[in-house]
Amino acid sequence: MTPLTKDEILRYSRHLLIPEVGLSGQEKLKNASALVIGTGGLGSPVSLYLAAAGVGRIGLVDYDVVDSTNLQRQIVHGSATLGQRKVDSAKARLQDLNPGIHIETYDLPFTAANALQIAADYDVLIDGTDNFPTRYLSNDTAVLLGKPLVYGSIFRFDGQASLFDARSGPCYRCLFPEPPPPGLVPTCAEGGVLGVLPGVIGSIQATEALKVLLGIGETLQGRLLLYNALDMSFDFVSLRKNPKCRVCGPQADIKELIDYEAFCGVPGHDHEIDSSAAEENLSARQLARRLQESAAPLLLDVREPHELEISHLPGALNLPLGQLAARLSELDSAREMVVFCKAGTRSARALEILKSAGFRRVKNLQGGINAWAREIDPSLPVY
Repeated sequence: MTPLTKDEILRYSRHLLIPEVGLSGQEKLKNASALVIGTGGLGSPVSLYLAAAGVGRIGLVDYDVVDSTNLQRQIVHGSATLGQRKVDSAKARLQDLNPGIHIETYDLPFTAANALQIAADYDVLIDGTDNFPTRYLSNDTAVLLGKPLVYGSIFRFDGQASLFDARSGPCYRCLFPEPPPPGLVPTCAEGGVLGVLPGVIGSIQATEALKVLLGIGETLQGRLLLYNALDMSFDFVSLRKNPKCRVCGPQADIKELIDYEAFCGVPGHDHEIDSSAAEENLSARQLARRLQESAAPLLLDVREPHELEISHLPGALNLPLGQLAARLSELDSAREMVVFCKAGTRSARALEILKSAGFRRVKNLQGGINAWAREIDPSLPVY
């Protein structure tokens, strides 16, 4: 085990004064490693606090670039790194915070093809993702490699956190054997998230990771922490290992990583994209031309009502996606419709609902109202 230098003893002196950490504990951290999957809302505070604490090797996995919409919550990035690869932006910030640690970056999607190889040499895995395929992939990778996984999730004002280690307790699949139906649970890009919420949950994740690496305290293993920022409440749900778990149970039938996008029925991405088929798309410019015709299509806005305060298209009928299936009788199936949302994802789901109900003359506005704002009406804000 590599000992601390004199400079490191000074840097980590507040840790050294804690009996549960001390010199030996800080040396453990120096020689430890953690893989942070995602450098967004959760990955930002996790990576910052692990770097500050002196974890000697930190791996960062992401394949996105820094966007202005990230900066409301992704505090590892800044205005100076807009447009940069997220892993490069995060690495520069962490190295500035602590030049004495080693940062490894993986500028690529975390997939079944590379997950085992990337994660194999790390002591603890930390899930900072925002989609179900990568969440199940991270869990199965941890189980197959016999490593602990620190879990966290956030949405609007609510957060969750736990520690999953199938060697001695439940895994994520024990809690959620199957993913929710596609489209049932909105992403943060669709539903929003309070900017400080990932700071709270991410700090808890970093705490759990440090306790695991140090071998101290009582972790969240066997407990799911539930946090609500609106009423500032912390609740706990007891978890047990599921004997029928397909990946960690005695009769487990998942022995290798699978196709997680097919398993979850949704793409493994962290941001809203247009997922409809090309033949079902209508570009903003095409829609602008169609609206000039005498038989113009009906505009169907499937966003939430409060989003209309941000931007709206005149004459559009607002029918939120969550209410669409129950209110189909309000729509004329014979009339041509163009469905839109913020960026194209929810409207693509709405298209599936409409077509399954017999609507045939429906199209999806590619890129949503944000595309309209960029290409047709620059007076509208992009959000």
